[in-house]
Amino acid sequence: MTGLDYPGDVLGFANDLTDAERAKLSQLRAYLDENVRPVLVERWERGESLADFRKPLAGLHLLDDPSVLQADGSLRPLYRGFVTLELCRLDLAMSITYGGQVGMFRTLVHAGGSPEQIAAWDPGILDFTFTGCFALNEPDHGSDVAGGMATTARRDGDRWILNGAKRWIGNATISDNLCIIAREEGGERVLAFVVPSDSPGVTRSVIAHKAAARMVHNADIALQDVVVPEERRLPRIEGFADINRAFRKLRADIAWSAAGMQLGAYAAAIDYAQRREQFGRPIAGFQLIQQKLVQMVANIAQTLALAVRTAEHPIADDVSPSLVKLIAADRLRETVALARETMGGNGILLTGDAVRFFADAEAMYTFEGTREMNTLIVGRALTGRSAFTR
Repeated sequence: MTGLDYPGDVLGFANDLTDAERAKLSQLRAYLDENVRPVLVERWERGESLADFRKPLAGLHLLDDPSVLQADGSLRPLYRGFVTLELCRLDLAMSITYGGQVGMFRTLVHAGGSPEQIAAWDPGILDFTFTGCFALNEPDHGSDVAGGMATTARRDGDRWILNGAKRWIGNATISDNLCIIAREEGGERVLAFVVPSDSPGVTRSVIAHKAAARMVHNADIALQDVVVPEERRLPRIEGFADINRAFRKLRADIAWSAAGMQLGAYAAAIDYAQRREQFGRPIAGFQLIQQKLVQMVANIAQTLALAVRTAEHPIADDVSPSLVKLIAADRLRETVALARETMGGNGILLTGDAVRFFADAEAMYTFEGTREMNTLIVGRALTGRSAFTR
């Protein structure tokens, strides 16, 4: 099928997509290129959200079109990964704006919700009439939030009273619901609540002056005596073990996101190298430029291999995701830097694409666990000794 090539996928992972999956991905790429790509530069500079593209993307039925569903109604992990890759190949913000809803929020609802909650909310999650985000991190607790969560939930009859604050919450100001994680007062449980964002006592404010993921509206959330009925609590979330269980199936998305961003940066770099002439010929013919391009492709191959492996053989432990994130983020950071270098001074222009990926890689490098924390997690597994605290 024409219209869906992946320069940089030299090992041919995309060749394993079915015709129906390739057709759906081609439809997604055509929509992104025709409607979103033309506004990226201006919106990135202004830090303007891409929320208005969510419902048109929902209208493509990327996740529920019968043509891409298996007999049991599920999606092939490879196809789902390539959906994330396509979004990140355009821009990380587009992936977070869309995927934070149908990926992270939906996954938590399915993993933690009751059958009645899932039945009531899932159709709206898919068509973006019931929007939501995941709120875990806090102003004073990021990497140590599991042991230091300050947000609390107090039982009061058939309702709960929430107090605390959350920080760096993606999509919070464009969501109708906030999935708040809180520690139960007087108990040991960690609970999840789907809180209407217009509830009395909820305040949301966009974090300004970001240099990465500028079109994602990360927010501070303040919770002051917020009343939440029991029926808005996800009953199958009672601790961090349940949250980890919920998100294991999404852990491979880190590698897919990193691969997509690298493919976008590489496409910009190889196109520029073929067009840009110095010393009387295109720079693509110089050894130093070819070395950069080859290293980019090698990084893409490694990252895609991780993505495909973890998609088709789901992660069943809490250590492997840290290793995947560490490797994928390292490869991403190097690739986008090489793409920017390849374009010389023109590489710092937003119109050249590479610098968007260069800046956004810094967000990817840090979120979902910093490199230091992931190193400590893997190191503890290898040695049996924890170096987190003295």
